[in-house]
Amino acid sequence: MDEKIIPITTDDHIKNFIKLTEVLNHFIHHNTICNLPEDIILQTALSESVRHNGFFTPETVMHSMKSIVYMLEECKLRKWTDTYPWLTSNRKTPRKVAVVMAGNIPLVGFHDFLCVLMSGNVFIGKLSQSDRFLLPAITQILIQTDARYKDFICFAGDKLQGFDAVIATGSNNTSRYFDYYFEKYPHIIRSHRNSLAVLSGDETREQLQLLGNDIFSYFGLGCRNVSCIFVPEKYDFEEFTSAMQTYSKINEHNKYRNNYDYFKTIFIMNNQPFIDGGFFILKEDLSINSPVAVLNFQRYSCLDAVTSFVESNQEKIQCVVGGLQGRFYTIGYGKAQCPELFDYADNIDTMEFLYKL
Repeated sequence: MDEKIIPITTDDHIKNFIKLTEVLNHFIHHNTICNLPEDIILQTALSESVRHNGFFTPETVMHSMKSIVYMLEECKLRKWTDTYPWLTSNRKTPRKVAVVMAGNIPLVGFHDFLCVLMSGNVFIGKLSQSDRFLLPAITQILIQTDARYKDFICFAGDKLQGFDAVIATGSNNTSRYFDYYFEKYPHIIRSHRNSLAVLSGDETREQLQLLGNDIFSYFGLGCRNVSCIFVPEKYDFEEFTSAMQTYSKINEHNKYRNNYDYFKTIFIMNNQPFIDGGFFILKEDLSINSPVAVLNFQRYSCLDAVTSFVESNQEKIQCVVGGLQGRFYTIGYGKAQCPELFDYADNIDTMEFLYKL
């Protein structure tokens, strides 16, 4: 290890990130007061984010912060790090890991940020123009907590350089470019994915309302947001659309409402059948991916067909929500956008990748 860089132990990382959650928690509950320097840092980042990205709102930024606080509970951090015994052994020279971040939802790259630091490597962040204020603010708070992070965190300008490995997330088109551009480096390249839900038809109203959070949080823009649901062949959507009304306030957001109005008009003009949920559109479609304000659905006659679909589309699916057990791994209603530390994007263990560098 370079003698100029003072390593940060796993235990110190845990303590520092716990302190970060305390700062975030204070901001979440007292952001209208902003009487602490850390509150001001976060409030400035929040305001700038909302000003520069029409789909970022105070509510979505707060949602992302709450998810981080939920993820970083001390017992979870210790259980996660205990899974990797090499973290407490003699570490190799830190590698410089470039992380090219998406900007579809606030702080979407935080887990990669955490993994790079916790593994003892140097984080070089290439921020999306859509989300370029929040992670630097969190970095500023971490450095105030422990000055050693100055040697482990930096943000790249227009051009990435001086890196040893890459973690890059983007659209299907940009991922092909990443594959070519970074082919000579150890890398994880992630393309666009979507999530789906499988309903039995016996869901309670409470379960459906929790599913609404999986659908509408972040306006449906996250890869963990449910964009397609599987329903029994004779499923009646009346109870479903009624339960979703809990989230109707989302239609007060201009960009979301414009999408709803646009696709409703297009479907009417093209004589395409759909179900109008009042602020969202249900459309029978074989695609997992759907635009903002549109929720695709597919009917099934037997669960074997759903199992086959999930198995053959693994590379397009981020997660599956539902109460059905035994056929494929599902997460509970309302949990899609509350990932745990072990919920690695694309099911690739980022920590193992970083260990092998």
